Amino acid sequence: MAELSLVGLRVVGEIARRGSFSAAADALGYTQSAVSRQVALAERAAGHRLFDRRSRGVELTRAGEIVLRRANAALAELHLARVELEDLDQPRARRVRLGAFSTAMAALVPSTLAELAIREPRLSIGLYEGTSDRLTERVASGRLDLAVVTSRSGPPAGVVLDPLLDDPLLVAMPRGHRLAGLARVDPEELREEPWIAGSSDPASTLLGAWTTGSWRPRIAFELRDWTAKVGLVAAGFGVTVVPGLSAGSLPASVVVSAIDHPAAVRTVALARRAGPGEPQLAAIAQALRGRVEPVSTGSRRRSSASVRLASSSRR
Repeated sequence: MAELSLVGLRVVGEIARRGSFSAAADALGYTQSAVSRQVALAERAAGHRLFDRRSRGVELTRAGEIVLRRANAALAELHLARVELEDLDQPRARRVRLGAFSTAMAALVPSTLAELAIREPRLSIGLYEGTSDRLTERVASGRLDLAVVTSRSGPPAGVVLDPLLDDPLLVAMPRGHRLAGLARVDPEELREEPWIAGSSDPASTLLGAWTTGSWRPRIAFELRDWTAKVGLVAAGFGVTVVPGLSAGSLPASVVVSAIDHPAAVRTVALARRAGPGEPQLAAIAQALRGRVEPVSTGSRRRSSASVRLASSSRR
């Protein structure tokens, strides 16, 4: 008893797609007689005519539609088997250890992971959150492969900092504040404001070099928790500094303005060990750089730098 062959199923599928024996022969690199022979064998195995010959090509019969539907499923399964067999010969991607400070972990890293899930589905990534100093130390000791950090000084020996973006510092205030709506605010306009900060030491917070001069910020509340600080700002108890990376996560009751001072910016960099990198690390670095782009300063939730959201389609 004759049986349907893989070659015959491929020929039937190609004829159905192309609409003629000759077009299928050209696509498959067969002679037209070879295509006709395969169709004859398939029809003998099926016990039915698979195509009706028309003046402008061929059309599937009901039997042909049944064979084509099952043929597509069978060929798809064979393709998956071939892919899995090829994967056996590929080395397994090792787990990459990626660190980031909290703001980057909330905004930049998730969109990067979404991008990598599409572009590098075999890549395995472990995440670690911490302060920039601690993360850089972990890179130097080999406990992390890469880390997104803020750069204030030179890295330790053996570590290279590759800049990702200059993240602007923004002043966050309640929507009804007298300065709300301004794209940029002169630091002098902020000298009498009560501040909500993580520390009373400007050098250890975002209240950095842009405040040194004729005045120092008056710290009204000292809190490290991000949600608590934003809540106090929204309630009108003071203002705080937020990095541009976090501007998109603020509630509607809080608005931001850029601080008009050259020092009101922090460099965000990718820390890695010196020397040639592995392909997996290069893929992550490229994805991180692709997630940031400049945008104009303006209304609420905008700053002079932003994180572009991940796209679900392949670029």
